[in-house]
Amino acid sequence: MASILKLFEHEAKTIFSKYKIPTPTGELVTSSSRVLELASKINVPVVIKAQILVSGRGKAGGILYANSLVEAELVAKKLLGAEIKGFKVQSVLVEEKCVIKRELYFSIAVDRSNRSYVAIASPEGGIEIEEVAKVAPKKIIKFFIDSLLDFDLHQAHQIAKKLGYSGSQMQNLAMILLKLYNVVIDFDAELAEINPLIETPEGTFIAVDSRIILDDNALYRHPEFKRRLTENGKSEFSTLELEAHKKGLSYVTLDGNIGVIGNGAGLVMATLDTIQLFGGSPANFLDVGGGASAEEMASALNIVFSDPRVDVVLINILGGITRCDEVARGILMARGRVNFLKPVVVRLMGINEEDGRLILKEGGIQILDSMEEAAKKAVEIAKTGG
Repeated sequence: MASILKLFEHEAKTIFSKYKIPTPTGELVTSSSRVLELASKINVPVVIKAQILVSGRGKAGGILYANSLVEAELVAKKLLGAEIKGFKVQSVLVEEKCVIKRELYFSIAVDRSNRSYVAIASPEGGIEIEEVAKVAPKKIIKFFIDSLLDFDLHQAHQIAKKLGYSGSQMQNLAMILLKLYNVVIDFDAELAEINPLIETPEGTFIAVDSRIILDDNALYRHPEFKRRLTENGKSEFSTLELEAHKKGLSYVTLDGNIGVIGNGAGLVMATLDTIQLFGGSPANFLDVGGGASAEEMASALNIVFSDPRVDVVLINILGGITRCDEVARGILMARGRVNFLKPVVVRLMGINEEDGRLILKEGGIQILDSMEEAAKKAVEIAKTGG
């Protein structure tokens, strides 16, 4: 599984509101009739935003405007149940349409190269910050935050000044940036972003769009979000990734047709690289971890075989904590359940290796001696079907 958890826009805005970061008046709804009721309450025009965990939804038609109640209901019917960039829209956020004088960009993010958080601001909001950095790098303001000294209002004032503000507006803008930093710290976020943060004709600031990405290694401190990892439609993970997570397996879907199972993240990564070295394309990353039991190995194989793109499965086990005989029993157990319809290539080395090899040999499964041999064989099978 990936090491991050994305929040929906409405979840991020709920957090922002608790920290008194101004957001548009709005509400999450799941039916078009409720959209009509809410649009009447807010007053049109309104903006209706698909709640999906993917960037670029605006360009993909996931953010639409309605200038009348009839149009609001039609837009809601169009979005709800639609598929946008591979994600089904199960809910929409209906908000007031704000009048914009100026669009800004604000974020706090992890900068791994500097081992610190970095505050990023730009007078060019509303578009991807990477694009701004490419075409107008001088418009990117960065302030690296010393983890020992923390981030304070004085530093936030400096950023607001660089954006061209003074007086009460500088103060208000600085407070929003400081509150955004507090959100990041309190929620163990890898990123908290407002894009755009708009200035209204009255001189106030509103977070029109919001984005928060959490580090899932810290979710034990945030149980309200931890359950999201295993809920269909509430994470960006595929069905197979969610199933693997429930089984305690580390699984990531990739683009190829060679299924990969190994014990240890480093070994699996090396296996992926070796497959590509021989011209193949891995279908997944699956780490059964150290000490994998026969049951866990069977579960891993069931998950990989559930992917219709997989033409062959490469199992690469280096038994340190993991016992090779247990792995072999798991492979035969899985074959008994799903009756392997596709080839399996095995490389098995380590504790109880001879026992494991004997078990597989008696079960009619061939074992290769090295990772390179196994990867080359898997690529050959994937290309020829033999």
